[in-house]
Amino acid sequence: MKIKEGFMLRNVADNYVVVPMGKEAADFNGMITLNETGAFMWKCLEKGCTKEELVTKVLEEYEAEEEQVIQSVERFVKEIEENDFAEK
Repeated sequence: MKIKEGFMLRNVADNYVVVPMGKEAADFNGMITLNETGAFMWKCLEKGCTKEELVTKVLEEYEAEEEQVIQSVERFVKEIEENDFAEK
């Protein structure tokens, strides 16, 4: 899975926001606010990776229980897919 072109992650006053650019700005009116973990996962998905790879990367970056990370990744990926932020 990979994040579509046209979405830019920015750190604004210690807050992570994703804003649409170009064509995506016309299709998506708004911005997305992410916490630190969400921003980390977004950055991983900008480069492209599978859910399994994302789970591994999050486990390597943060001290958390594997089951909790799996659930968090599942929710995050579901939101990405439902909002059409991922390349097809």
